Amino acid sequence: MRIGLIAGPWIPVPPPAYGGTERVVDSLARGFAAAGHEVLLAVPSDSECPVPRVSGMRVSEPAELGSTLSELSHVIRAYRGMRGVDVIHDHTMAGPLYAHRPSAVPVVTTIHCQLTPSAVDIYRAIGKTASIIAISRDQVSHAPDVPVARVIHHGMNLAAVPTGNGQGGYACFVGRMSPDKGPAEAIAIARKAGIPLRLAAKIREPDELRYFREVVEPLLGPNEEFMGELGNAEKYALMGEACAFLNPIQWSEPFGLVMIEALATGTPVIGTPVGAAPEVVDHGSTGYLAPLEELPALLPRAAELSRSACRASVEERFSSDRMVADHLDLFTRLLEQKLPFGVPDPATVHENQIQDSLSPGA
Repeated sequence: MRIGLIAGPWIPVPPPAYGGTERVVDSLARGFAAAGHEVLLAVPSDSECPVPRVSGMRVSEPAELGSTLSELSHVIRAYRGMRGVDVIHDHTMAGPLYAHRPSAVPVVTTIHCQLTPSAVDIYRAIGKTASIIAISRDQVSHAPDVPVARVIHHGMNLAAVPTGNGQGGYACFVGRMSPDKGPAEAIAIARKAGIPLRLAAKIREPDELRYFREVVEPLLGPNEEFMGELGNAEKYALMGEACAFLNPIQWSEPFGLVMIEALATGTPVIGTPVGAAPEVVDHGSTGYLAPLEELPALLPRAAELSRSACRASVEERFSSDRMVADHLDLFTRLLEQKLPFGVPDPATVHENQIQDSLSPGA
């Protein structure tokens, strides 16, 4: 196949630091190419993913994150360059609704956001012209009427992730500086457990900076260290030496790529059982999931869990190879059935693939 991949305009692929969607797109592009397929990537021009790219794209615009105008301009340029591809995998929201895309080429899109009422309206419309991939069963459960073709969990390339020994004497938190991610809760949990905490977080947006200054920074004491936003190597070193990764999320997160990053370093995850967390963490084996008030007592017990089991869970269920194979299988089925715009036939693709994907370990 010749596969077109489109990411958003705001962050390079791969991302230099924060950027979960961009990390996934990078893994897919490299994986598709390694499997022998031709890949054409539409991404910001300062991206470094080593596959052929659409020319004429602009430099990443992190200051305009979420801007409708920058996304629409990016989408128009991306589809203008998608010549001769067999299938397009679009990771933007605007692209699948773009009226002037190639009409004969199936388009597949992935839902990377929470399915809020506004997002549901958008993906209902997208489902009429494109095939939709969800990233967790929990995500699908919040909008069962969105026509999802398949649930495909994220995966990651383990080759660049070293395992740590967990002997650093601290727990860690990594994420956006947002109340949804629970950094304030992480501080409270670690403090009650009597375990030092190191926090690394993205603080770029005004809301993130305000939350840090007004809520999190005043909470920091002698046993908490804020390390800013880290690059990949520093992040994996932080995770690998931690006794546990704290993930007390306060929202229904659609997946949580950071959890599989922590597990890949061998570090158990201690967090709340909301969103897709129960699909990633095996309670009592690769971490503990419980209400906030129970987490301080569970945090010291992370030392009892097998770090090799944490790593093995990612190798078996969340590798980039598995993620790539799942996507290629869906693309192949869509092309073989020659469905208009890649919309799955509810009787043959949608129902069967959802059931397959909802089976344990999918």
